Amino acid sequence: MIRSFTKESLVKGKPARIECLEIGGRTYSLSRGAATVVQLEDEWYDDVENPGLVIAALKNSRARADIFTFWQRLPDVEPRFDFYMEWESIAALPIKSFDHWWNKQIKSRTRNLIRKTEKCGVEVREACYDDAFVRGMTDIFNETPVRQGRRFWHYGKNFETVKEQFSRYLAREDLIGAYYRDELIGLVMLGNAGQYAVTGQIISKIQHRDKATNNALIAKAVEICARRNLSYLVYLHWGSGSLAEFKRRCGFEETRIPRYYVPLTARGSLTLRLGLHRGWKEIIPQPVKSRLKSLRSRWLAADEDRGKQACQE
Repeated sequence: MIRSFTKESLVKGKPARIECLEIGGRTYSLSRGAATVVQLEDEWYDDVENPGLVIAALKNSRARADIFTFWQRLPDVEPRFDFYMEWESIAALPIKSFDHWWNKQIKSRTRNLIRKTEKCGVEVREACYDDAFVRGMTDIFNETPVRQGRRFWHYGKNFETVKEQFSRYLAREDLIGAYYRDELIGLVMLGNAGQYAVTGQIISKIQHRDKATNNALIAKAVEICARRNLSYLVYLHWGSGSLAEFKRRCGFEETRIPRYYVPLTARGSLTLRLGLHRGWKEIIPQPVKSRLKSLRSRWLAADEDRGKQACQE
């Protein structure tokens, strides 16, 4: 039995209605492009327990899907299926205990940064999703329109929008706040995915970057994982550049996860052969991609400066 429906979600930080299918009690989303790709809507938290059942259902449905994709979640990293597979890199921090992380998995430089946060008067603690926390989130989101060299998705949102959009998954999340003189200057929304925790949102104020807030937020996240007997802390995809270096210094490791692609139609097979199944961004050679990112960062920085000058005038 397969059911088609649409639902409201966030796509790149903006509300959007997405096409969905319900198969075997799980929700799958459809994305249109060179081919229509189907995957679990929330694959960080759910497993495809019976891919054969899903494939059969898709082939017999009116959804007109071209490719079905799924991966194996931690700690299940050894390929178990015969479908076409590619490796996907995520950032995973194995958790034994907080003391083991502190003494064995990070170096003295990171420990000193975490100590610095406390010496600066920053208190990192578990928080509640109340109006004060949401006001603090909104203030952080609206500090700057550009983060990590790209336009920040949540910039410009008001209190009501932030409160509604980030309340959807509170039942599975621990909230961590970093406070300086009673001001929220950083936060983590830490999702419990069963065997591991995942950083759904981690952000801090640029104004207080001298206080190494993000390092202290990760330390608190490790403490919570150890207390809840979660085997890993996951910081989404591995990535590159300064963010990947930050993850490495905090003890995260590049961990390869098997991702499978199952063509359902001739279009799906052709898309796989041409390497278009991951989107046009993946086709661009890395040197060209790095150059384009640099140009984008410079353009956005110049645009931000122009905006500040206009406000002053």
